Amino acid sequence: MQNIYTQTATLDQRAIAEYGLSEALMMEHAAMSLERVIRERFPENSSVLIVCGDGNNGADGRILARLLEGDYRVSTKHNIHQQYDVIVDALFGSGLNRPLDAPTQELLQSLNIAATLKIACDVPTGLYADGTLDPYAFKANITVTMGALKRSMFSDAAKEIVGEIVVANLGVSRGRYEVPCDWQLLDQADLQLPHRKQSSTHKGSYGHLSVICGEKVGASVIAGSAGLRFGAGLVSLITCENVLIPHELMQSHSLPSTTTAIALGMGLGCEFCDQELTKLLNNTYPLVLDADIFYHTMFPNLLERNDIVLTPHPKEFTQILRLTGIADIDVAALQDNRFKYVERFCTAYPNAVLVLKGANVIIGHHDQYFINPHGTVALAKGGSGDVLSGLIGALLAQGYIPIDAAIQGSLAHAIGAQKSPKNNYALTPFDLIESITTL
Repeated sequence: MQNIYTQTATLDQRAIAEYGLSEALMMEHAAMSLERVIRERFPENSSVLIVCGDGNNGADGRILARLLEGDYRVSTKHNIHQQYDVIVDALFGSGLNRPLDAPTQELLQSLNIAATLKIACDVPTGLYADGTLDPYAFKANITVTMGALKRSMFSDAAKEIVGEIVVANLGVSRGRYEVPCDWQLLDQADLQLPHRKQSSTHKGSYGHLSVICGEKVGASVIAGSAGLRFGAGLVSLITCENVLIPHELMQSHSLPSTTTAIALGMGLGCEFCDQELTKLLNNTYPLVLDADIFYHTMFPNLLERNDIVLTPHPKEFTQILRLTGIADIDVAALQDNRFKYVERFCTAYPNAVLVLKGANVIIGHHDQYFINPHGTVALAKGGSGDVLSGLIGALLAQGYIPIDAAIQGSLAHAIGAQKSPKNNYALTPFDLIESITTL
C-alpha cells in the first residue's frame, strides 16, 4: 500500500524544516526525476517540447530543459506545429485552483491532438485538487508526480488522463518525506488469496455462504458460483421455490443452520416479502449487500448491524445517501465529489464497510480509506458486480473481517479482469470467475 495525500505542500515544508532541503534543491530533484524518465525511454538527440508556466511547475520544466540541452533537441517555445518525440506539460501542476483561461485551453487542445508521448509534471494541467477536470485537461501517458501520490489523480475522471504514475524523489526518501495518512493506494502485491494451508480440514472449515436468491436468479447464481470458486466450503441459494441452478450449488427455502455469511440484494426484486426478509436476517451473520436492497425500506435498519459490506455502484450510492439523509444528489454530482461523500458516509456509519464501485474503486471504513486503481473497462458488463459480491461473501464466510474481505475481494476482482486473456469487450462474469481461480 502507498500513502495518498489531498495536498503535499505541508510535506514539502516539513522536508525543508527537518532535512535542510531548500525549495530550489527540491526543484532540482523534481527535474532530475523527469529527466530520468525521458532518458530511460528516448535516445539522445530526440526532440523534446517542454511547455512551462510561471510558477514552481514551470520552474521544474525550465530546470529539465537545462538538464537535457546538449543531449536532446529541446524547445520551451509553445510551438506545437513541429513534431516532437516528447511533450512535457509543466504549466500548472497540483496547485491549480482556478478555471483555465481560453489561451491555455487552446494550447492544451493542440498538445492533446499531437501524436507523441506526453509527460505531465506533478499532475496534468487541468486536473483540480478535488479530482474534477477542465474539459481541455492535458492527457498524459506518464505523470511524474512530485514527492508523493495526490488523491486527485485517482478520481474516476482522472483515470482518463494520468497514464502511468511515477513518484519523483525530491531529495529525501519517500519513507522520510511522507507521514501517516488516512488514504491508501492498493498495490497488486497487497492481494492475499484465500489459499488453504492446513491439511486436516473439511468443507465446514471454510464457511457456508448463503445467497438470497431473488427474481433474477442469474445474479444469485453468478454470486454463488464466485463464492464457491473463491474458497467458501459450501454455498446455498435461498429460494422461495425450486429453481434450476448449477449442481455444485445447494438450494434451500430457509437459512441453513451452518450459515456463516449472507449475500443479499443482487437480483432481489420483490421475490421475498418484508416478513420473509426480516426472518432471514434475524441473526448476526456478516452481510454483503448489493443492488436492490439499497432501495428497500428495511435497508436503513441493516446499517445498524455490525459486520456489513456495501457494494453499490454510483447510482445506488446516491440512493444510499438519500435514504440516510446525508445528501440528495445525482450521479454527476457524486462523481465530482466521490472522496467527500465516501468520507461523509463512513463518518456517519463507522461500522459499515463501503465499496464504491467505479473506474477506481473506493473502499471506506470508519476513518480508513483505500483506492483500488486496478479495474479495467472489461468489468463494465452486467454480472461483474455479482461476482464481486460473491467474492466478498466467500471471504466473510471464511471468517475474514469485513474490511479485509472488501479489500481482498476487490483486488481479486480487478486483477482477475486484468489478467484474463479475453478481449476487454468480451469478458463475461464466468470468464472473470475462471480468471480469478488462476491468480
